[in-house]
Amino acid sequence: MGLRLLVVEGNARAAREAHRSVYGRTPSESYSDVLAGLATDALCEICFPADQGANLPDGAGIESYDGVALTGSSLNIYNDGPAVRRQLDLARTIFGARTPFFGSCWGLQVASAAAGATIIRNPQGREAGIARNIALTDAGRGHPLLEGRPAAFDAPCSHDDIVAVIPGETDILAANAMSAVQAAEIRHGGGTFWGVQYHPEYALSEIAAVLQRTGGVLVQRGFFRCETDVDKYCADLRALDADKTRHDIAWRLGIQPEILDAQARLTEIRNWLAHRVRPEKSRRNRA
Repeated sequence: MGLRLLVVEGNARAAREAHRSVYGRTPSESYSDVLAGLATDALCEICFPADQGANLPDGAGIESYDGVALTGSSLNIYNDGPAVRRQLDLARTIFGARTPFFGSCWGLQVASAAAGATIIRNPQGREAGIARNIALTDAGRGHPLLEGRPAAFDAPCSHDDIVAVIPGETDILAANAMSAVQAAEIRHGGGTFWGVQYHPEYALSEIAAVLQRTGGVLVQRGFFRCETDVDKYCADLRALDADKTRHDIAWRLGIQPEILDAQARLTEIRNWLAHRVRPEKSRRNRA
């Protein structure tokens, strides 16, 4: 029997359809594709807790899954509202069900907040496109989530917010100059979450889609001089995604091999499947 995985879409309908308009897939659809590529025996289902009236699984429903992954989102924890509260409640349910739990970016923030953390807008500003020089902590060097990662690496990213005050039972596994929490293990309510502030699931073309969609904001914040520059940068990312031998583009944009190589880029998700999802499935006698 194969894996049964739940992908939790962090975005409300308008934001996920905006992502689809420039990438062709919603974040949860592309995340499901990544999981299915890493685990060919996996069946991935999607839920939409940001949508009013969404049919969300209860504790027993969550227990029926072998793993739950939470995507990024354009929402902010500190803005509160029903779409945020439903996701916090769902995260607490996942913790309580003790089902292996993973999240990228917003996923890390939701799991952290559900366990008691404080999330704030990063006083250093937005981390956009590529998170540079993510360094393993002492705890991270021996942690299976980051098995195979070098002492420092780059990764796709896009976020305004950071985990500022961590919950009690947390191990910080990686950090960089922009965020003191780039990867973490959180233990809460009997369950365990592994997550990252960056987006290992993003291919270069999906980074381009995010940057394209937020181009006006990035110009206002000084990342680009004008939207034409945004378009040129995104075109380069797409060209490099289509042809990884374009060393001229990789050199010009400072794109490191760990982003170009999908096996390296997907390290954390692959490790979660190997070290948390499959062993827990076996422990629950679902093999």
